[in-house]
Parts: sequence; structure tokens; C-alpha cells
Amino acid sequence: MKLFDVYPLFPIEPVKATGSWLWDSEGKKYLDLYGGHAVISIGHNHPHFVEALKSQLDKISFYSNSVKNSMQEKLAEKLGELSGYPNHQFFLCNSGAEANENALKLASFITGRKKVIAFKKAFHGRTSGAVAATDNPKIVAPFNAGHDIIFLPLNDEKALAEAINKDIAAVIIEGIQGVGGIQLPDDSFLRFLSVQCKKVGALLILDEVQSGYGRSGKFFAHQYAGIEADLITIAKGMGNGFPVGGLLIHPDIKPWSGMLGTTFGGNYLACAATLSVLEVIEEEDLMTNAVILGNYWMEQLCSFASIQEVRGRGLMIGFDLPDSLANLRKDLLFKHHIFTGEAKPNTVRLLPSLALTRPEADILLEALSVELKKPALS
Repeated sequence: MKLFDVYPLFPIEPVKATGSWLWDSEGKKYLDLYGGHAVISIGHNHPHFVEALKSQLDKISFYSNSVKNSMQEKLAEKLGELSGYPNHQFFLCNSGAEANENALKLASFITGRKKVIAFKKAFHGRTSGAVAATDNPKIVAPFNAGHDIIFLPLNDEKALAEAINKDIAAVIIEGIQGVGGIQLPDDSFLRFLSVQCKKVGALLILDEVQSGYGRSGKFFAHQYAGIEADLITIAKGMGNGFPVGGLLIHPDIKPWSGMLGTTFGGNYLACAATLSVLEVIEEEDLMTNAVILGNYWMEQLCSFASIQEVRGRGLMIGFDLPDSLANLRKDLLFKHHIFTGEAKPNTVRLLPSLALTRPEADILLEALSVELKKPALS
């Protein structure tokens, strides 16, 4: 049997990892500044994370949600404490796409409406509902899970004011657009959006799948705007590589038996992984580190004449290049052994571990100095 060939693959097979470093099957060492789409939030094989999983495996790894699991309650308490949302409710699932699917479902349940506002260049996952809310004609499903999706330009208050009305179930927006090229909603736009949702009774869904869990320097990127969301979706960095997703739900939304469901969501191993990540973020003050190194990187990147624009918050950064430098990501990988990400056409994305160090950050700047013909750091 052959694999279903949908992923373009680099001819590199990682076989070992620790911290911000990977080794391939040929023994070559790589600096990982991408973390598998912002998944590796506290570093590869962090000792506390590894020990938490090993310890749980010695007890019980899985049972269905038909029995009490006090680890879910412990996780919810810690998440509420660190996230600034202690009064929201928590539903565990398996991925960001599943979290967004459930958020859209809840919005329809609560409002009795089906129309949803989303934003151009957004990416919310690959379930049918999440795909329908994703502005990408290559992957959009031939159906939209019963939702009528209206796509608007990001940060356009006039377009939003004209589109939002009492037929709208929800507005879904990323805290920072990831696949869309690290595009930031203006803080003022998020505040305007929050007010407009309240006016018409629509739910505000913040997709923090990539930008959450401390990556921006705050626990959630939308917290820079000082707003509160009705529904917040999380995944990626919350499990540091273990598949897990979640949904934070406003306390006014009352659950009923069977409203949502999942087989694997909230299993013991997922809880152990996710709780250990929160503990490391807190104990090592990784959100502060994300701010310090993110600001440092952005300041340094802006000094390169050939870099056209730098955007981001914390350790979620993108920078644009001219067409003549479209191969920079491959050059960083194959010539300097540095993993980065990309967004089309020519945006390089940086999504490293929040435990990145200053010397590791400087390795990228030294490589860029070579490739972009700029003097190295003094």
C-alpha cells in the first residue's frame, strides 16, 4: 500500500529531537524554528513533558468519556487560571479543526442561525465546517455543513458593519492569521467586532489554535485588544506534539446531554501532556521569553534592507521577501540547517519553541546575514 500523496515532502527524516534541535537519519543537526506549525511550544522532549506521559502510561492511557476523569477537571482549573478565563467552560477534543467545528455547531445551537462571518486568507482546519469557513478555493468543501459563510477583508470595519445583522450566528476570526501570512487583526478592529457581535446577538469565536497557549506573549493573542470571546478554540501548542484540541465556552452557554461528543478527546494521556505544558509555561515564564525574543527578532529583521515587511507578536512572526529571494526558506534549510515555515507567495514564518534562547535566535540572524548580504551581528 502506498501513502496518499498530498504532502510535499523535504528529503529529510528527523529521528531525534531535544529543545529547539532535530537530528535526521544521516546524523545532521537542524535548528527547528517552525515546530511543526507552532506545535512544539515548550521544546522537543522537554523532561517534564516526557515524565508526565511516562508516568501516566504506568497508570491508564485511555477510557471513554462515559466515566469520571478528574484529570480533565485539574486541567480545566489550571487552564482557567493561566488563560485569564476562569469562568469559561472547557470541552476537550482532538484537533483545532474539530474545535472549530464544535464552535460553529454551538453557535448555531445557541442562536438558531446558520450564517457565519469569516475573513479572507483565514484557515480554520479541514473538517467540513472548518473548511467552509476557510478562504481557500483549493480546499473548500463542496458543501458547508449547513452554514452560509460570508468572507470579509480583515480589519475593514465598514464591511463588517454592513454585513453583520441578526441573521448571523457567529463571527470566527484568528487571533493572528497563520497560514494567511501572519496577518494581525487590529486591536481596534477586534474591539469593534466584539461590540457589533453583542449588538446583534452573534457569538464571537476566536480561533487561537496557532496563536494561543502563550505564543503571542499573552496567553491568547486577542487579549492584547482587551476583549473577551464567547468561544475560543485551541490545539497545536497545547499538547507539545500530542494530538489534542479544546474549546473554551462562555459560562452563559448551558450544556445538555449529547450536545457535543468525542471518543478520544480528553483521554488521560492528552490531559497529562496538556497539563505538563501549562506547568512548564508557568514555571519557566515562557510567555515573557516569547515577548523578549520576539521583540528582539523583529527589531533585527527590520534592519535587513531586502526584507519588505515584518509582522507578528511574541514568537509568531512573518516577514515578506521579493520574488528574487523566494528560495530563502530552502536555502535556510539546506545550506544552514534551519527549519522555518512559509505562507504563499513569499512570506517566511517563524514559530519556534517558546523556550528558544537568545543564542539560538542569533543563529537565524547570522544565516540571514549571509543569504541577504548584510554584515553579521557584532
